[in-house]
Amino acid sequence: MKTSWRSASLVASAAAVLALTTACGQESSPSASQNVGATAAAGDYGTAGVGAGAGTGAQNEQSNANQASAAGQLAVSTNAEVGNMVTDGAGMTLYRFDQDTAEPPKTNCDGDCATDWPPVPAGDATAGAGIDKALLGEVTRADGTKQLTVGGWPAYRYAKDTTPGDVKGQGVGGKWYALAPDGKKAQGGEAEQGGGVEQAGLPGLSTRNDPELGEIVVDKNGHTVYRFLKDSPWPMKTACTGECLEKWPVIEPVDAKDTKGIDLKGSGPRGQGYVVFDRPDGLKQQTIDCVPIYTFANDKKPGDTNGQGVAGAWYAISPDGKAVKG
Repeated sequence: MKTSWRSASLVASAAAVLALTTACGQESSPSASQNVGATAAAGDYGTAGVGAGAGTGAQNEQSNANQASAAGQLAVSTNAEVGNMVTDGAGMTLYRFDQDTAEPPKTNCDGDCATDWPPVPAGDATAGAGIDKALLGEVTRADGTKQLTVGGWPAYRYAKDTTPGDVKGQGVGGKWYALAPDGKKAQGGEAEQGGGVEQAGLPGLSTRNDPELGEIVVDKNGHTVYRFLKDSPWPMKTACTGECLEKWPVIEPVDAKDTKGIDLKGSGPRGQGYVVFDRPDGLKQQTIDCVPIYTFANDKKPGDTNGQGVAGAWYAISPDGKAVKG
């Protein structure tokens, strides 16, 4: 009798799992299809994602050195692409993380993330030329250490910056930016003139008419949205994992009400193509017609389409989820 009871339980469990399969062929809980949250910011198909483990050998040694060294006298350096940015007493670039907050100051980079992005100790930080002393502060991290803040934003170094003036962390994952002297993102060029990398007032997802590609989807910052031809919508699967995500950050869930011009119905059997994908790496990713969507780290400003056709597999996406090949 026990064997029969267990067999019946297994059959019932299997049926329950099948009942949770979404219209996109993804096994998920009902909450996985709730379109809530906000987009990820913009972000090549190459290296480790934000918060992933740091490298080995020399990179780890550099990271450890960065972690241990105090800030010293802060200064303002100018980079041709980044513009004016804050550097520490050794000339190393300081960065801010979009997932932190400035009001009140709060850090959200711990564990492996803090290995890649060593927090800058508040310690002996002083204001040098071009730095407003009043903007310097500190925040207490989860481990009890004090981290320097600039304009309320927690300051970090980047483990892959090995020489003074390096800005290898700029734009990584669409979430990391050099710190400007006022605590804002150092974005240089058009950003200083008001062009900016971000555009205010856009919905989480909307469309724009590109002179070469036609109507394509953009995120809340006006950055081009892409799809990866190696991904699968039926059933929903992704081929962009691990190192791929640094250059192609996923777009996090966007409420359906925070869209304009996007096909929310899709072509699936249940007409539910605008759903959230529960990725195998634990991230939640927005889809259009069950197609996972991304931005490209090398798109630095609205209107850039540098990801178009990369590796013959990455293309801007149309409002109905199709690849736009121009």
